[in-house]
Amino acid sequence: MIELVDTHAHLDGLTADGSTTVLDSLQRAADAGVLMVIAVGGHPEGNRFALDMAASHPSRLRAAIGYDRYTAHLEEASLPPLSPQLCLPTVVALGEIGLDFYHSPETAVRQIERFESMLALARRFQLPVLVHCRESEPAMRPLLERHAAEWPGVPDRIGVIHCYTGTIAFAEFAVSLGFSISYSGILTFPKAENVRASARIVPLDRLLVETDTPYLAPVPLRGKRNEPAFLPAIVRELARLRNLSYEEMAYQTSANARRIFAVPAVSPLCPTAAAPVPP
Repeated sequence: MIELVDTHAHLDGLTADGSTTVLDSLQRAADAGVLMVIAVGGHPEGNRFALDMAASHPSRLRAAIGYDRYTAHLEEASLPPLSPQLCLPTVVALGEIGLDFYHSPETAVRQIERFESMLALARRFQLPVLVHCRESEPAMRPLLERHAAEWPGVPDRIGVIHCYTGTIAFAEFAVSLGFSISYSGILTFPKAENVRASARIVPLDRLLVETDTPYLAPVPLRGKRNEPAFLPAIVRELARLRNLSYEEMAYQTSANARRIFAVPAVSPLCPTAAAPVPP
């Protein structure tokens, strides 16, 4: 079985109704070949959940923590500081962060301020970012350009535009700055030809896959609550679009994910080098 890496899953949403557990979900994922999952936060409760789960399952999970666009109405001083947790060996990215002018256009200015703050923190700790971008490409462009210009880390570990739904032009722009592009179950939706069009042109070494659990279950699993075990359907569609075998695409996306996320960044701000975690 070819290993897969789910690069974006909100596991707190998967377990919210009590009908499943993270351990059960990880077992189903492993049975499907998904051997590593990035558990993503974005708000205080989600961050705590991702950190706790990664600490409890270090051979299967890594964590990403941050403050996303839905925290834009909150004063930053009221939010728990992230810096202490960013030195943990299981934390491999800062996210989810970004802009969404579709759902929350009224907080656009505050979203930009929060996003800039998160990007600055990512540069301090040399952590890749997980970026949400919806109906906000014009505002996002100069922010990513500045981040790339000031990024002190490894060039192709700068971050990911997650759950990609944008234009071909924006995908090309992001890749030119060093970002990778991650595709979710939207790739399989009948009306998502624009998403499939972008997936055809992203360089193979910049392609990632994700479930965005518990949202956006892929065809033919629409209507179900999404989970990491459903990732193969997305890989299968991406392989079809790129005229590769499933095994080739699984290998490529997993290699890309491990390059970006597997080894925690050792920040000069951390008092000691992070100890390695199990592979």
